[in-house]
Amino acid sequence: MATATTLDNKTIIETILEDYARIPYAVGDLEHQLVFDEKRNRYLLLTLGWQGKKRVHYALVHVELRGDKFWIHYDGTEDGIAYDLEQAGVLKENIVLAWYPEKVRQHTGYAVK
Repeated sequence: MATATTLDNKTIIETILEDYARIPYAVGDLEHQLVFDEKRNRYLLLTLGWQGKKRVHYALVHVELRGDKFWIHYDGTEDGIAYDLEQAGVLKENIVLAWYPEKVRQHTGYAVK
C-alpha cells in the first residue's frame, strides 16, 4: 500500500517531468514523451523524433522511487533533476545520484543508497 510520502514523491517527480516535457525543442522535429510506471515507481522522460535525416531516441531523464528516495539513474538536463527535486522540498539525503558508484556517491553531498 502506498504511503502519503510515496504519493507525494510520485506527484513531485511527475510534476517536474511534466514541466520538462512542455519545453519545446528549437532544432529538428523532436518531442518529449513521458513514461510513468507507477506500479514499479519508474519515471522516464524520452526525447524522440528526427534531426534532419537522423532518428533520435533516448532517455533524457530516468528516475526511480525506492522507498522515500529518488534514485536518479540518468539525467541529461542542463541544471539537473536533483536541483529541481531540492527546489520542490526534497532533502539531499533522499536523492541518490545512481549513475555514480557507491564509493563516489559519498562525495556528492547526496545519499549514498
